Amino acid sequence: MTTRKSAIRQAKVHIEFWQSAATIFAANDEINQLLIEHLDPATWRAKPPGGVRTIVAIFTHMHNVRAKWIRLKATHLKVPPQLSRSTCTPEKARAGLTQSAAQCVKMLAEALSGSSRIEKFHRDGWAKPWPVGPEMLCYMLAHEAHHRGQVCMLAHQLGFPLPMNVMSGLWNWEQLWKAGGATAKGASARKGTPQKNSWNKG
Repeated sequence: MTTRKSAIRQAKVHIEFWQSAATIFAANDEINQLLIEHLDPATWRAKPPGGVRTIVAIFTHMHNVRAKWIRLKATHLKVPPQLSRSTCTPEKARAGLTQSAAQCVKMLAEALSGSSRIEKFHRDGWAKPWPVGPEMLCYMLAHEAHHRGQVCMLAHQLGFPLPMNVMSGLWNWEQLWKAGGATAKGASARKGTPQKNSWNKG
């Protein structure tokens, strides 16, 4: 039997979860910003060994997939314009990712807070939708972490490995959380204008 006290505690945990989920995704985008900021420009369009995606193609894909998630699940939110790998610069990628991260933060906050406007998670047009829940956040994070791993590996293979202090910065979650928290609370920090990260300048 659920008591009033336990119901209040459960409601508090629920609120804390969706607020944390939004902050987590914002912190996740801080890692993307950190990577692009410190990549050697020579790697951006360099052809990697094995005929795999270029780094510019990976980051435009990440942004465009976010736009698809918003288009499929949160039609009331503004869908960010897609990026083209043929014209995208690091600056455009950072600005685009900032915009799509802000919309994803709004989407997560609405979906996980129980908003009736977002009841299903559509990861792709061909995939069966899932009920919104922790799986939604986990999938979104896993997708981006997968591609960030590719970027780090490609930069190394192309002869321009990221500095060790930057690689360590990817795990500096205390600072990432703080920076991402500002994005999550405002849901639009930077307002589309990339800023320099302040950590691990080495």
